[in-house]
Amino acid sequence: MSGNDIRPIVKLRSTAGTGYTYVTRKNRRNDPDRMTMRKYDPVIRRHVDFREER
Repeated sequence: MSGNDIRPIVKLRSTAGTGYTYVTRKNRRNDPDRMTMRKYDPVIRRHVDFREER
């Protein structure tokens, strides 16, 4: 079970307000804070920041 605790599944929600999400895993030891990634949002057809949702 400890493997599940170190790499939890997180949702990344678009900051553009479209409601589009990506699902990924993160390493809690390397990224203890909320994760932010710049990814493609197909709803508005451009790259925006995606922020981790809990």
